[in-house]
Amino acid sequence: MAITASQVKELRDMTGVGMMDCKKALQETEGNVEAAVDWLRTRGLAKAAKKAGRTASEGLVGIASTGTSASVVELNSETDFVSLNEQFQNIVKTVAKLALDTDGSIEELRAATYPDTKHSVLDEVTEAIAKIGENMNLRRSNKLSVSDGVVSSYVHNPVTDGLGKIGVLVALESSGDKNALDALGRQIAMHIAAIAPLALSSDELDADIVAREREVFKQQAIESGKPEEIAIKMVEGRMRKYFEEVCLLSQTFVIDGENKVEQVIRNAEKEIGSPIKLVAFSRIALGEGVEKEESDFAAEVAATAGTK
Repeated sequence: MAITASQVKELRDMTGVGMMDCKKALQETEGNVEAAVDWLRTRGLAKAAKKAGRTASEGLVGIASTGTSASVVELNSETDFVSLNEQFQNIVKTVAKLALDTDGSIEELRAATYPDTKHSVLDEVTEAIAKIGENMNLRRSNKLSVSDGVVSSYVHNPVTDGLGKIGVLVALESSGDKNALDALGRQIAMHIAAIAPLALSSDELDADIVAREREVFKQQAIESGKPEEIAIKMVEGRMRKYFEEVCLLSQTFVIDGENKVEQVIRNAEKEIGSPIKLVAFSRIALGEGVEKEESDFAAEVAATAGTK
């Protein structure tokens, strides 16, 4: 089948692999981008696709907190200039606070009544589009709560209090000292902002993601020519390493560079004076997963790869 320049560009953006290798991978997989990523990985040409690298949307991520509950929202705009607009900032702050009274879903948040109006949050965003002159999208929302403990938060690259480019929430359950618990939660949130874990533990990872990784490692082992029993051990060893890399509790804590996050929590229990359970976390990075249009680069790809 014919492989288009846009397909080659998308695969290159996802993997960082050269254009000709990307084109070959797409040809081998009949244009299936995800399968092409795995094809490249089995040949050692790429790591897992970094979807966050395909970002285009600007705007702000906002956080609101009450101590035992916190919310994080993402409002996108066309340009980064809008993030400095006071009206835009006020909308993000207001919407983040409104999210505290929802179930955390973006659907309920969009339908909520905007303060001092009779219309919805979605209608308020629509009005702001006309006033500010840029397209906007209230894209994501989440909320975490605990009955006894804290929901700590961290905003990376803040433009003002509670607004920035990455927002992280960490829910910790404990009856111990709340100030010390919040300080621990903030440090863990900073780690999450930097490392972007996929889940708390391997038990919480998406089964489809686990199956896909296992298949990639299996194909790598087969192509290495090793005997079957050794290949099986290779796959299991690589899966253990994968879990350590993507699961929060088994990751090496970036702040001390030595202990696993789970051990950091155990160590903190002495100071806090009570057992601690990391219940959940949420990380929203601005524009994550949104593909950017780069027509000039696409033309370059077409010229180099010989596609139309």
